[in-house]
Formats: sequence, structure tokens, C-alpha cells
Amino acid sequence: MRASIGDRLHIHTNHIGTEDHYGRIIEIRGANGAPPYLVEFPDGRTSLVFPGPDAIVEPSAPAHTGTTRGVRPNRRVHTRTGW
Repeated sequence: MRASIGDRLHIHTNHIGTEDHYGRIIEIRGANGAPPYLVEFPDGRTSLVFPGPDAIVEPSAPAHTGTTRGVRPNRRVHTRTGW
């Protein structure tokens, strides 16, 4: 598992009626993006997390550079039969 500051930690739950936990990684204490992570949760608390197999790192959205170079435009989908 590798992460960068600003990525989102998604911790799945296996308990019925309990929602998954999400938090923003604000500090990486391991080498080369490895755990443990200091995570800030939506309620404002921070915690040192050693993620288990039920957790995944969701990358933060890349910054928009204002260029469309290399970006493929949306493909057109034909709905008529015979195309």
C-alpha cells in the first residue's frame, strides 16, 4: 500500500448497519508512502492508522493544468442498428 499526502483512506466495514470510514491522509510515517498514516477524519479527530486488508487508498484528484494535450475526446456512440 502506497499513499501521498492528501489521498483518501477508505476503510471498509463488515458490520451490518455500520458505514465505511473515510479520512484524509495528512502525514505519512512510513518509508516511500508506506503506512502508518496520520489520518484526519470528517469529525475533526486525527488518528495514527496502520491500515489492514479492509482498507484502500483512493488517490486525490490531480490538479488541472489547463491543457487538453493527450486527452482523448469523448467517443460518439451510435444507437442506430447497422452501425
